[in-house]
Amino acid sequence: MAEEKHHHHLFHHHKEDEEVAAAEAVVVQETTYGGDASYTETTTVVAAAAVAADNEEEEYRKHKKEEKEHKHKEHVGELGAIAAGAFAMHEKHEAKKDPEHAHRHKLEERIAEAAVAGAGGYVLHEHHEKEEAEDEAKEHKKHHHLF
Repeated sequence: MAEEKHHHHLFHHHKEDEEVAAAEAVVVQETTYGGDASYTETTTVVAAAAVAADNEEEEYRKHKKEEKEHKHKEHVGELGAIAAGAFAMHEKHEAKKDPEHAHRHKLEERIAEAAVAGAGGYVLHEHHEKEEAEDEAKEHKKHHHLF
């Protein structure tokens, strides 16, 4: 197959194709012929700043999306910790209310307490990941200058 088909999808863009096109658009070469049988070649960089700005903006968007994902996971972890805590309290109440099966309820209470600790650790981890993504997004934020 001499030609490869390039499929353009709405959500899955191929970055390599865009970077090649951008790299080709950056350099402009001009060759002129002088009246005294001489050639002059001029190379000008035209769109380097625009390509760099596009890359910065793309990096900014990527880090903001990552920040949102970690924030969502942090909230899910918080809900898990709340649910496990509520279950632990329920089992503690059941242990007092049902003395015949108190040992089983105490075991389930301890397991739920361990789940609360695990969910709390997960929340803390996702919070730190969110902060890292936020810091990286700040590094790539596009600065708008008035002058």
